[in-house]
Amino acid sequence: MTKTLGLGAMGMSGVYGPSDRAESIATVHAALDAGITLMDTGDFYGNGHNELLLAEALRGRPRSEYELSVKFGALRGPDGSFGGMDGRPAAVKNYLNYSLNRLGVDYVDVYRPARLDPDVPIEDTVGAIKEMVDAGFVRRIGLSEVGSETIRRAHAVHPISDLQIEYSIISRAVEESVLPTLRELGIGMTAYGVLSRGLISGHWSGGAPAAGDGRAMQPRFAAENLGHNLTLVDALRRIASAKGCTVAQLAIAWVLAQGPEIVPLIGARTRERLTEALGAVSVSLGAEELAEIEQAVPRGSARGDRYPTAMMAMLDVGN
Repeated sequence: MTKTLGLGAMGMSGVYGPSDRAESIATVHAALDAGITLMDTGDFYGNGHNELLLAEALRGRPRSEYELSVKFGALRGPDGSFGGMDGRPAAVKNYLNYSLNRLGVDYVDVYRPARLDPDVPIEDTVGAIKEMVDAGFVRRIGLSEVGSETIRRAHAVHPISDLQIEYSIISRAVEESVLPTLRELGIGMTAYGVLSRGLISGHWSGGAPAAGDGRAMQPRFAAENLGHNLTLVDALRRIASAKGCTVAQLAIAWVLAQGPEIVPLIGARTRERLTEALGAVSVSLGAEELAEIEQAVPRGSARGDRYPTAMMAMLDVGN
């Protein structure tokens, strides 16, 4: 049942403020015990911290019990600044080498560039990953945050298993062309940000993000936008209450209802939040309920971009 969900581990490495290491590891264990098999990470999450954390959490578990989805390519300075993307073939193999060592595994199940490198043809990047597939170090090739044209070009080099991209009740740009392209080509989707980084979880206190929380830089959490966006959450809360579920469960169930090829990534950092998310699998939404959600939170109703301007410029798709 819970194989329809994946666990996104990024939040366990300081992106949203401090996390408890023991609780993070316990959450990974609880996810595995609940039947979640997909673990998503990136080599730049916490500058390698996230991969090392997962390695510790997965130690002793049969390799057949879990799948690792790993993103690569983001360049970071020692001050945490973002330096662009590197999708050169030599860099692809270098990144993979370090990830395999940090994770303590012989192969990763899905390997994907985190973003498109504008200076390197996607054919070259995917071609390098294909070599790693042929060598046995990678099982499948994925993409992240790219548009339809890039998907088609990459898929022509080697079959793409899935696209990882943000998709939620308030982030629906993929519906215009990306999702139809994926369905045409038989490519799956792993949807991240299904709770919009906690904004539509139903648990946001209403104040601005604390210092050290990466959401402080995101326009949807800015003071001029946050109040409006939380009114959308209030609308969802009324629907969830009538349904007998939480806001988070309703939001996850909405993504699940968009198609069987879509696997929501749950960014739970604690067992409590994981347990809540798991309950979404049992929430069934009919046509009338989906229409009610659409009326309460129409596409494009959120205020603010999902990333700061510089990062939005790197995406093939919008909000």
